[in-house]
Amino acid sequence: MTEKRPTDQRPAKLRLAIVGAGPAGIYAADILLKAERNFDVSIDLFDHLPAPYGLVRYGVAPDHPRIKGIISALRDVLDRGDIRIFGNVRFGEDITLDDLRKHYNAVIFATGAVRDADLRIPGIDLVGSYGAARFVSWFDGHPDYPRTWPLEAKQVAVIGNGNVALDVARILAKHADDLLPTEIPANVYDGLKASPVTDVHIFGRRGPTSVKFTPLELRELGELPDVDIVVYDEDFDYDDAARAAVASNKQVFVIDKVLGKWRERAHKLAEDPQAGASRRLHLHFFAKPLELIDDGTGRVGGIRYERTAPDGQGGVVGTGEIRELPVQAVYRAVGYFGSPLPGVPFDKKHGVIPNREGQVLSKGDPSSGAGSANQQLYGVYATGWIKRGPVGLIGHTKSDAMETVRHLINDLGNWWRPESPSEESIVALLDERGVEYTNLDGWHRLDQHEQALGAAEGRVRIKVVPRDEMVAISRAVAPAAATASA
Repeated sequence: MTEKRPTDQRPAKLRLAIVGAGPAGIYAADILLKAERNFDVSIDLFDHLPAPYGLVRYGVAPDHPRIKGIISALRDVLDRGDIRIFGNVRFGEDITLDDLRKHYNAVIFATGAVRDADLRIPGIDLVGSYGAARFVSWFDGHPDYPRTWPLEAKQVAVIGNGNVALDVARILAKHADDLLPTEIPANVYDGLKASPVTDVHIFGRRGPTSVKFTPLELRELGELPDVDIVVYDEDFDYDDAARAAVASNKQVFVIDKVLGKWRERAHKLAEDPQAGASRRLHLHFFAKPLELIDDGTGRVGGIRYERTAPDGQGGVVGTGEIRELPVQAVYRAVGYFGSPLPGVPFDKKHGVIPNREGQVLSKGDPSSGAGSANQQLYGVYATGWIKRGPVGLIGHTKSDAMETVRHLINDLGNWWRPESPSEESIVALLDERGVEYTNLDGWHRLDQHEQALGAAEGRVRIKVVPRDEMVAISRAVAPAAATASA
């Protein structure tokens, strides 16, 4: 079913709003501008942050050099000048869905998934239990998170076997001085420098051939100076399904080879413990977390887990063998989850905007303006993680955007008919409301300022963290007072 169609008067120009200036939003804009169509396009990109690039800037560890290539590609798209950016604009506060209907023909939501998925085990709410997404936001200098982080634990557990888990574990185990070549803010360096950590333990309930991280991520662990990688022989008693995975899948083959080299190192280290590093990163496979143990004061004192075993079909089953390990902090890296947007339908179970190939559906939400469930909301689209959930890499994001844009183009006869579609009208609205929005020129100013801060210390960049300073620099307001303060 679909909602009642608007009057079919085909416009000669598409005024499009995209909410979210990360890769999903930027790719959608770029794909639309390059697509074959019989109408003109004018695109405005909105983001609640003063700077663009979303999770590429605020959701990936700063010691990933390949991310610079992704940012360069996104920068090339924006620097063409055919997409306007309005940063520091909060959807639902500074601008609403009703506002967009008055000024645009359609909107694409590309807001991603930035919250931690739940892990429902006893003790998860103890002091010292953290979500990986919040920690990542802290070490990436996200302006909406506290400047400090409680790095007081000597022994730390990280739950998860994906790339985010490895990012978190690597940053926790890595010596702060080895992060100085990156763009980490001063407050993050100071926090990590004072960390007393000696052992970081990564827990995954499946075996080595079923991990979700990539070979590149895994290799990076083995390159950490003064950090030993510890693996355990008991985790490598492969069944037929695991051996078949190694033989048939190149990525699994490479992962197994890397882990095999680390086993050899671990054996040599066991013979000469004095030759070991000052920090260790342990990989525990076939380990299903059951409970975080209270130390008696309401804080994390340990982790209780069940030893699992292969089930012969690529999965695992519990063995009933329960183990405990003393730790003083736990980070759960079990996935991201989307956040609802005011006035926009939301699937609370899956953390996405309900949609059919990017066309947003009402799901029976009375606030959506449509009638019964699964009616298409004309003019409203989604792309990226808020569309499909937090899975897939950059390649998936591009193909995802192509699908959404294809429907947007084909729905031409059903776009909104805005009252005030001029490009000047949205600027006037934001000015009238006193919104201190940032634009592309402002991002260039902030970008240059951060690079200058880094150059002064022999680094590529040092991020400015406080939102007000980011906005002041971008808007060229009192620039002398704006610094990369912690």
